[in-house]
Amino acid sequence: MSVRRLADEAIQPAEFAFSNDNLKWAERKIAEYPAGRQQSAVIPLLMRVQDQQGWISRAAIEKIAQMLGMAYIRVLEVATFYTQFQLKPVGTNAHIQVCGTTPCMLRGAEALREVCQNRIHHDPFHTNAEGTLSWEEVECLGACVNAPMVAIGHDTYEDLTVERFEEIVDAFAAGKGKSIEPGPQVNRLHSAAEGGATTLTEKPTATRTRIEFPPPPAPAPAAAAAPAPEAKVPPADKPARKSPAKKPQGDA
Repeated sequence: MSVRRLADEAIQPAEFAFSNDNLKWAERKIAEYPAGRQQSAVIPLLMRVQDQQGWISRAAIEKIAQMLGMAYIRVLEVATFYTQFQLKPVGTNAHIQVCGTTPCMLRGAEALREVCQNRIHHDPFHTNAEGTLSWEEVECLGACVNAPMVAIGHDTYEDLTVERFEEIVDAFAAGKGKSIEPGPQVNRLHSAAEGGATTLTEKPTATRTRIEFPPPPAPAPAAAAAPAPEAKVPPADKPARKSPAKKPQGDA
């Protein structure tokens, strides 16, 4: 994994502004959070920036910090932490993230990386000659059971072979990426077994019966407390007995 820094100042735009539609979307998104918690919208807003201009610029980070009342360094920390955010211009049609974590590596991620090196550029974060495609290797993309896989934009493409991945790369290079259905590229539903279900395939024959249980009895009422005994008062003509006076201590 490479160190993540902002792009060189020479290519940084002087300012950033959301489009009218994206600005309305951002305002609605911020309003979804309770008062005092609007800073939680930082990730959705950063992603919206990337959807609009393709990458995250310094001016965009400053704009989001202003909108959310955050220190610039706090937004910068988020943008540089997550690999889903691109910190410099990438391919205009697609930036391909190849998962290189152990499950994908064991299932052929190195071959997918070679496809990127041969068809896009030998080095990551460099575009092809047309400027339409770029690539990088990232850590876990979260679909290990469907390894190997890549992420392009908001979508993942899983269960890849070299041949199928080459077709996907060519489609995005030609501007036809939307023709590729995201998700598993084999006959499986999400992360289910390839080829369909292999268990619980028989129709159940048992009949469910519902047994009504009587409600528990009501608790017995609490017993009434016994009255406290009355204090004995000595008769008026008989004085109360006094305790004997203590004999003072001294010489016998």
